[in-house]
Amino acid sequence: MKTNINKVELAGYAGRDAEVREIKSGISLASFSLATSENYRDKNGDWVSNTSWHNIIMWNDVARKAAEEIRKGTHVSLTGKINYRNYETKTGEKRYVTEIIVNEFSVIPKEE
Repeated sequence: MKTNINKVELAGYAGRDAEVREIKSGISLASFSLATSENYRDKNGDWVSNTSWHNIIMWNDVARKAAEEIRKGTHVSLTGKINYRNYETKTGEKRYVTEIIVNEFSVIPKEE
């Protein structure tokens, strides 16, 4: 039997404070953006930095912890899974969203 795995590990910087809201009685949802960067040399030998932005979602205890610890610029390491969803706007446009559903994270201490 083959096993399929949906697992993501990212380390990057929070683009904004973790925004937490309660969506149902006792269910907390946190969201923020995370920037990851890749640095490499192009064909001319010049350094290039490529930054990707990820939509981060956290639930319940992890969300509440994020509210306390994640601020804009916080260096974060996280583990989760990729989630794809779509929705329709009020004007009937179909939108597609890719997000990372996080099950654990840690703040990376600043280097001195």
